[in-house]
Amino acid sequence: QVQLVESGGGLVQPGGSLRLSCAASGRIFRLNAMGWYRQAPGKQRELVAYITGGGSTNYADSVKGRFTISTDKDKNTMSLQMNSLGPEDTAVYYCHMNVVITGGSLEVWGQGTLVTVSS
Repeated sequence: QVQLVESGGGLVQPGGSLRLSCAASGRIFRLNAMGWYRQAPGKQRELVAYITGGGSTNYADSVKGRFTISTDKDKNTMSLQMNSLGPEDTAVYYCHMNVVITGGSLEVWGQGTLVTVSS
């Protein structure tokens, strides 16, 4: 079984920064594509940032130039550096990974971490 544990959420003032982390544990052979999603109150979950197994990245237009996704495959971790945060970034953030295990692959989600941007 593979689990993802997120950390780094919290309350930050507008214009501030936060760094979210996601650590995968379990019998992992390899990490493939990974991403961060968020869900604001009353809204659908949306993709924030995405990184392929080859390292290509993609960002939602709303966060381009402000957020940076990165991975450390040796440590099975992924991070999201968020700068110039605004109230519109307030949401529960979820990490997602496609994990290769013995005999196949899994789509795994983290439990979510709340980011609140407010003065």
